[in-house]
Amino acid sequence: MIKKFSRIYIEITNICNLSCSFCIGNVRTPRFVTVDEFSYIIQQAKPYTNHIYLHVLGEPLLHPQLKELLAVAHHFDMQVNITTNGTLLAKTQEILLNAPALRKISISLHSMEPNSPYQKEEYLAGVASFVTQAATKGIFCDLRLWNLGADDVDNEAIFISLCRLLGLDYTAQETARLKINESGNTTLMPRIFLGKAARFTWPSMAEPRTEQPIFCHGLRSQVAVLSDGTIVPCCLDSQGDIALGNIFQLPLTQILSSERAQALYNGFSARQPSEELCRRCGYATRF
Repeated sequence: MIKKFSRIYIEITNICNLSCSFCIGNVRTPRFVTVDEFSYIIQQAKPYTNHIYLHVLGEPLLHPQLKELLAVAHHFDMQVNITTNGTLLAKTQEILLNAPALRKISISLHSMEPNSPYQKEEYLAGVASFVTQAATKGIFCDLRLWNLGADDVDNEAIFISLCRLLGLDYTAQETARLKINESGNTTLMPRIFLGKAARFTWPSMAEPRTEQPIFCHGLRSQVAVLSDGTIVPCCLDSQGDIALGNIFQLPLTQILSSERAQALYNGFSARQPSEELCRRCGYATRF
């Protein structure tokens, strides 16, 4: 029996229109996945999951054929979840709101750093307008503030502006406000959530090594496909350090059954990862 993943990440581009301080940044060749490549990836992924996440590095809404990609996903009955910095929502709104495959959109509000080229009020107004319409279409909207503990972002100011733009009443604002500095999700409106979490350090061979037991959902409930077809165990291996194979060269089934992939899966089961990168992952400490 083929093992089911709860999700498969597909990086449709590694190009981004922002340069955020918390992001590890892209060192790979800039690339957009073609429609034919995406269709092939979807067909390879279909036996394993019904949920794809358009996210690793890059800004997915930059893709010039986003409409066609979403149509492919719908053709294969895939549920699409998108993670975006939210700066291109107005530009792609018609495509997104009319895509039957779109289940959820996660918007990284923490992308609005002090040096951002986008005006905070204008940006938040665009986000509020989009999620209000998206929610009426049955699309779940996750507004992320993954920067708890950071000193360079005023979450309180973001929250107050967002509540006003969403038209929340005083009681709803105060209820949510009490939890602004707590990790977890807070419901703002039906299908609109505020997700809060601490800022984490991307895994990198330059990061300090830990000897503590490490568990990860990589290859257990998720796997990721980089824009050039490289298969990696999770959405945080953004540089392809743990390259298990290339989906354009080998079937996904063969890649997942490889010796390296099996060693990684078994290593996580024993809390002793087989890959050095996993010993240097700040996100893994959350599990």
